Amino acid sequence: MRLEGKVAIVTGAGSGFGEGIAKRFAEEGAKVVVNDLSAEAGERVASAIRQSRGAVLFVQADVATDSGWKKIVGEGVGKFGRIDACVNNAGWTHRNKPMLECTEAEFDKVYAVNVKSIYLSAKHCIPVFRKQGGGCFVQIASTAGVRPRPGLTVYNSSKGAVINMSKSMAAEFGPDKIRVNCVNPVFSPETALSADFAGGALTPEAKARFLATIPLGRFSTPLDVANACLYLASDEAAMVSGVCVEVDGARCV
Repeated sequence: MRLEGKVAIVTGAGSGFGEGIAKRFAEEGAKVVVNDLSAEAGERVASAIRQSRGAVLFVQADVATDSGWKKIVGEGVGKFGRIDACVNNAGWTHRNKPMLECTEAEFDKVYAVNVKSIYLSAKHCIPVFRKQGGGCFVQIASTAGVRPRPGLTVYNSSKGAVINMSKSMAAEFGPDKIRVNCVNPVFSPETALSADFAGGALTPEAKARFLATIPLGRFSTPLDVANACLYLASDEAAMVSGVCVEVDGARCV
């Protein structure tokens, strides 16, 4: 098992990519701290992991707050004794629309959930990692942060910030044996944000427009993203830090 003996936090794990990551990590032996804002969704995923005989803890908390991260990390360490990996998957977007139609409240929420949460995760996880002698972050950024397009300008810029922050963290915390990497998924209809990315109903026509931009001819799936995260969180990636892995079927080429 590739994550045997490791403890991993997965935020936004109640659905979509986060659910896929949490379940895949548990399959590979990790003890998983499942986080989500929704108690119903988070408990559903945690229950599924328990039924598969995995070790899991659900923590309901808001990743955009300091108190939320104090709770996630504190309860995770209290239950399992350590944290080896933090997968920052939780995210939010405004609806696809012209930049100047985005409200200040939408801008603030996008940056709080997508960017501030990374800072807060570092604030609470890095002291634990340093005490243990190392650890890793895997940030779920986006192809939008590499190859942005109109209509999601505020969201795109937040993911660009995640990528740049992660590279800088990799350089700054490398001497502490802390690795930091990003996974950049392409559009997936299996996530809760897909309709907002499309700017309305996710019709067959809307899906076709997105699909036409992906050379491999299919959308990313939770399993695609989870497998990339699995590699980056495992000891196989012991020398990999500061990189972005595009899980996008060549969308960003």
